[in-house]
Amino acid sequence: MAIGRPMPPLVLTEDEVQQLQSIANSRSLPHSIVQRAQIVLACGAGETNTSIAKRMGLTGMTVGKWRKRYRELGLEGLHDELRPGRPRTYEEDTVAEVINRALQTKPTDGSTHWSARSLAAATGIPKTTVHRWLQTFRYSLTGRSISSSRPTPSSLRR
Repeated sequence: MAIGRPMPPLVLTEDEVQQLQSIANSRSLPHSIVQRAQIVLACGAGETNTSIAKRMGLTGMTVGKWRKRYRELGLEGLHDELRPGRPRTYEEDTVAEVINRALQTKPTDGSTHWSARSLAAATGIPKTTVHRWLQTFRYSLTGRSISSSRPTPSSLRR
Protein backbone atom coordinates (compact mmCIF):
# COMPACT_ATOMS: atom_id res chain seq x y z
CA MET A 1 0.00 0.00 0.00
CA ALA A 2 1.36 3.42 -1.01
CA ILE A 3 2.17 5.91 1.71
CA GLY A 4 1.66 9.66 1.28
CA ARG A 5 -0.51 11.75 -0.95
CA PRO A 6 -1.73 10.06 -4.10
CA MET A 7 -0.19 11.64 -7.17
CA PRO A 8 -2.49 12.64 -10.00
CA PRO A 9 -1.92 10.60 -13.15
CA LEU A 10 -0.03 12.25 -15.98
CA VAL A 11 -1.82 11.47 -19.24
CA LEU A 12 0.14 12.23 -22.41
CA THR A 13 -1.28 12.40 -25.92
CA GLU A 14 0.54 10.70 -28.81
CA ASP A 15 1.70 14.10 -30.07
CA GLU A 16 3.10 15.01 -26.65
CA VAL A 17 4.87 11.66 -26.41
CA GLN A 18 6.48 12.20 -29.82
CA GLN A 19 7.64 15.71 -28.89
CA LEU A 20 8.98 14.55 -25.53
CA GLN A 21 10.79 11.58 -27.11
CA SER A 22 12.37 13.92 -29.62
CA ILE A 23 13.62 16.13 -26.79
CA ALA A 24 14.65 13.16 -24.63
CA ASN A 25 16.74 11.66 -27.45
CA SER A 26 18.35 14.96 -28.46
CA ARG A 27 22.11 15.29 -28.29
CA SER A 28 22.12 19.01 -29.03
CA LEU A 29 19.74 20.31 -26.32
CA PRO A 30 20.99 21.07 -22.81
CA HIS A 31 21.14 17.99 -20.59
CA SER A 32 18.74 19.53 -18.09
CA ILE A 33 15.98 19.80 -20.71
CA VAL A 34 16.65 16.26 -21.96
CA GLN A 35 16.51 14.89 -18.42
CA ARG A 36 13.24 16.70 -17.69
CA ALA A 37 11.67 15.25 -20.84
CA GLN A 38 12.81 11.78 -19.72
CA ILE A 39 11.21 12.37 -16.32
CA VAL A 40 7.90 13.40 -17.88
CA LEU A 41 7.92 10.41 -20.23
CA ALA A 42 8.48 8.07 -17.29
CA CYS A 43 5.67 9.78 -15.37
CA GLY A 44 3.40 9.37 -18.38
CA ALA A 45 4.27 5.67 -18.48
CA GLY A 46 2.88 5.32 -14.95
CA GLU A 47 6.09 5.08 -12.94
CA THR A 48 6.14 6.48 -9.42
CA ASN A 49 8.27 9.46 -8.47
CA THR A 50 10.47 7.32 -6.20
CA SER A 51 11.17 4.69 -8.87
CA ILE A 52 12.03 7.39 -11.43
CA ALA A 53 14.22 9.18 -8.89
CA LYS A 54 16.07 5.99 -7.97
CA ARG A 55 16.61 4.98 -11.61
CA MET A 56 17.82 8.44 -12.69
CA GLY A 57 19.83 9.26 -9.56
CA LEU A 58 17.59 12.18 -8.54
CA THR A 59 15.46 13.06 -5.54
CA GLY A 60 11.75 12.42 -5.41
CA MET A 61 11.18 16.15 -4.98
CA THR A 62 12.95 16.86 -8.28
CA VAL A 63 10.81 14.35 -10.13
CA GLY A 64 7.68 15.73 -8.47
CA LYS A 65 8.63 19.29 -9.42
CA TRP A 66 8.95 18.48 -13.13
CA ARG A 67 5.81 16.32 -13.13
CA LYS A 68 3.86 19.23 -11.64
CA ARG A 69 5.43 21.85 -13.93
CA TYR A 70 4.64 19.77 -17.03
CA ARG A 71 1.06 19.17 -15.88
CA GLU A 72 0.55 22.93 -15.35
CA LEU A 73 2.54 24.42 -18.26
CA GLY A 74 3.14 21.66 -20.82
CA LEU A 75 6.39 21.73 -22.80
CA GLU A 76 7.07 25.31 -21.69
CA GLY A 77 7.24 23.99 -18.13
CA LEU A 78 10.42 22.06 -18.96
CA HIS A 79 12.40 25.28 -19.29
CA ASP A 80 13.86 27.15 -16.35
CA GLU A 81 11.93 30.07 -14.98
CA LEU A 82 13.51 33.50 -15.15
CA ARG A 83 15.61 34.17 -12.13
CA PRO A 84 15.82 37.40 -10.21
CA GLY A 85 18.61 39.73 -11.12
CA ARG A 86 19.45 43.00 -12.69
CA PRO A 87 16.90 43.99 -15.32
CA ARG A 88 18.04 44.50 -18.89
CA THR A 89 19.46 47.90 -19.66
CA TYR A 90 18.60 47.78 -23.37
CA GLU A 91 15.63 46.15 -25.08
CA GLU A 92 16.05 43.61 -27.88
CA ASP A 93 14.80 46.20 -30.38
CA THR A 94 17.72 48.48 -29.51
CA VAL A 95 20.21 45.64 -29.97
CA ALA A 96 18.63 44.78 -33.35
CA GLU A 97 18.80 48.43 -34.46
CA VAL A 98 22.52 48.67 -33.63
CA ILE A 99 23.33 45.38 -35.41
CA ASN A 100 21.26 46.38 -38.45
CA ARG A 101 22.94 49.77 -38.56
CA ALA A 102 26.35 48.08 -38.54
CA LEU A 103 25.30 45.71 -41.32
CA GLN A 104 23.35 48.02 -43.60
CA THR A 105 24.93 51.44 -43.35
CA LYS A 106 28.33 53.09 -43.51
CA PRO A 107 29.62 55.80 -41.18
CA THR A 108 28.97 59.39 -42.22
CA ASP A 109 32.65 60.33 -41.82
CA GLY A 110 33.56 58.50 -45.04
CA SER A 111 35.00 55.37 -43.40
CA THR A 112 34.48 52.06 -45.17
CA HIS A 113 33.13 50.30 -42.10
CA TRP A 114 32.01 50.92 -38.54
CA SER A 115 34.29 50.57 -35.55
CA ALA A 116 32.83 49.74 -32.17
CA ARG A 117 33.72 53.27 -31.03
CA SER A 118 32.17 55.04 -34.02
CA LEU A 119 29.02 52.90 -33.78
CA ALA A 120 28.82 53.65 -30.05
CA ALA A 121 29.22 57.37 -30.66
CA ALA A 122 26.53 57.35 -33.35
CA THR A 123 24.03 55.45 -31.18
CA GLY A 124 24.85 56.89 -27.76
CA ILE A 125 25.45 53.43 -26.29
CA PRO A 126 28.71 52.67 -24.42
CA LYS A 127 31.44 51.21 -26.65
CA THR A 128 31.92 48.17 -24.42
CA THR A 129 28.23 47.30 -24.77
CA VAL A 130 28.30 47.75 -28.54
CA HIS A 131 31.46 45.65 -28.75
CA ARG A 132 29.88 42.85 -26.66
CA TRP A 133 26.78 42.82 -28.89
CA LEU A 134 28.91 42.63 -32.01
CA GLN A 135 30.92 39.77 -30.53
CA THR A 136 27.75 37.98 -29.46
CA PHE A 137 26.49 38.04 -33.03
CA ARG A 138 30.01 37.17 -34.30
CA TYR A 139 29.98 40.32 -36.38
CA SER A 140 33.28 41.23 -38.01
CA LEU A 141 33.69 44.97 -38.24
CA THR A 142 35.98 44.65 -41.25
CA GLY A 143 34.45 41.65 -43.04
CA ARG A 144 30.79 42.56 -42.46
CA SER A 145 29.84 38.95 -41.90
CA ILE A 146 27.42 37.69 -39.33
CA SER A 147 27.18 34.15 -38.03
CA SER A 148 24.28 31.93 -38.99
CA SER A 149 23.85 30.77 -35.39
CA ARG A 150 21.67 33.34 -33.71
CA PRO A 151 22.35 34.05 -30.03
CA THR A 152 19.56 33.60 -27.55
CA PRO A 153 18.10 36.57 -25.72
CA SER A 154 19.64 35.22 -22.50
CA SER A 155 23.13 35.65 -23.97
CA LEU A 156 22.48 39.41 -24.29
CA ARG A 157 21.36 39.95 -20.68
CA ARG A 158 24.47 41.61 -19.26
